[in-house]
Amino acid sequence: MKKRTATLVTILGTLITGFAIGSFLTPNKIVGGGASGISTILFHTFGIQPGVSYFVINIVFLLLGLKVLGKTFILKTLFGISILSVWTEIFSFFPIYTENIMLAAIFGGVLYGFGIGMSFAAGASTGGTDIIGRIIQSKFAHVPIGKMLLFVDGIIIAISLIAFKDIELVLIGVLTLILSSYSIDFIISKLNVSRIAFVITDKGEEIAKYLVSTSPRGVTLIDVKGMYTNEAKQMLFCALKESESEKFQKKILEMDDKAFIVFSESQRIKGNGFYLYK
Repeated sequence: MKKRTATLVTILGTLITGFAIGSFLTPNKIVGGGASGISTILFHTFGIQPGVSYFVINIVFLLLGLKVLGKTFILKTLFGISILSVWTEIFSFFPIYTENIMLAAIFGGVLYGFGIGMSFAAGASTGGTDIIGRIIQSKFAHVPIGKMLLFVDGIIIAISLIAFKDIELVLIGVLTLILSSYSIDFIISKLNVSRIAFVITDKGEEIAKYLVSTSPRGVTLIDVKGMYTNEAKQMLFCALKESESEKFQKKILEMDDKAFIVFSESQRIKGNGFYLYK
């Protein structure tokens, strides 16, 4: 992803996340873990603005992990948390869209995860328990970071029970955490989906040379034999972005209108122009 595009995606992703926090989660005392959950507790307990506390909490986390996080991660995180803090603060002054706690949990959780997923895809970090997870993992490398983050988020949700003394809010917080986690995984998995194209043709070399010269994708040419016709054929194998499939098919059929084309979905491709989001 180009730097300018990544920056725009990060800004949009943090806007969506800030909207979820400021308009749905914090006003309804919903704590789904993370630094945003701590900010919600501080807002309703001490009246500290969520955008301000979110930024300060993350700066403290970064200072704690200064020796183990690395310069690149710290710079990306500073960028992410700064923008998200601003969006969160802006949306905290907007009218509350719903006081129905279930609707707030559903829309807040999904939007929060969607925004975080977009930021991750752009290579940015929005801080929070992601920082704590990395710090702890540097000491206990054998522990999976996913389980570690779930444990930390669980502690934050448990603290909300002490602060708000409402078990229903805790259950709503768990629901929000599940929804946001699913949304993040959904976004990342969709970004990793690509297409594998298999093309059976009599003009394999001609088509392969044309594709290589006019697109960023490589092509593998394999000699095959059609068992139905018992004729020698050539098969082209090519990995594509999902958005490139239509144009690829059009190019093939322009050169060989009798070509047999099969597209298959791939969950992840790494290397040769493909980036694996995770």
